[in-house]
Amino acid sequence: MLVRSLAATAAGALALAAAPAAPPPARTAAGPAAVARAAAGAEPVAPRGFVALEAVDPTVLRDLRYTTAHNFVGEPVDGYHQPVCLLTRSAARALHRAQTRLLRRGYSLKVYDCYRPQRAVDHFVRWARDPVDERMRAEFHPRVDKSRLFADGYVAERSGHSRGSTVDVTLVRLPAAPTRPYVPGEALVDCAAPRAERFPDASLDMGTGYDCFDTLSHTDDPRVRGAARRNRDALRGVLAAEGFVNLPQEWWHFTYRPEDFPDTYFDFPVAWRSLPGRPGGPPAP
Repeated sequence: MLVRSLAATAAGALALAAAPAAPPPARTAAGPAAVARAAAGAEPVAPRGFVALEAVDPTVLRDLRYTTAHNFVGEPVDGYHQPVCLLTRSAARALHRAQTRLLRRGYSLKVYDCYRPQRAVDHFVRWARDPVDERMRAEFHPRVDKSRLFADGYVAERSGHSRGSTVDVTLVRLPAAPTRPYVPGEALVDCAAPRAERFPDASLDMGTGYDCFDTLSHTDDPRVRGAARRNRDALRGVLAAEGFVNLPQEWWHFTYRPEDFPDTYFDFPVAWRSLPGRPGGPPAP
């Protein structure tokens, strides 16, 4: 059960929101489609109706893992050029409504991922089909062999994230403790280990870490009890009240319904420049 924290205010949460940072260094392991786009010198842009969450609610905390090496592929993911959360405007506004309610109770939402370009999904597929690359297995899939990732539904060739109304999110008690940087190559800890042993990310205990390929990540897994169970239920409840539907296999995965683009899988990069001249983005060049 969420408890009111007198130390938290909306102004305090605003100060905690991470400022947009410079994009990570370019990598050489891009897929063939990304190489072709770069050679052509053209990138798709977002349609009208997409915004940056920061422009709608700058108090929502961000820990956008796919711009970093701290994710299940172990490197920045194709298409994630900057740590900005892009969403359809309707989904962003719904998150803002949920955040407003949480701030009054001393909590904040924290997003791990928002819109995801198709090229990023393609990167996941290439990684899943490479049996040699298991550098992040000890944290993200210690009990699931890569040969099972497609059959068990952990990786697919399409993602609802690419339609722009899906978000990976958790809860944080305010004032939020800083999250230490992940150091590539550091010793990894099982994502389903007790919270005190897992990589610290300042979130409430949800029973597993983010992107944990394990049945314990199923939202209603009966083995998840106590505080972790209450926290999962609280997250689902506050988002459901604003129109978000949880994916039962992932406690962190929510889609706003009805979706603005239910049949379209976009591939514009995650970057401020994908929103030129539109609300939520920089002026057109």
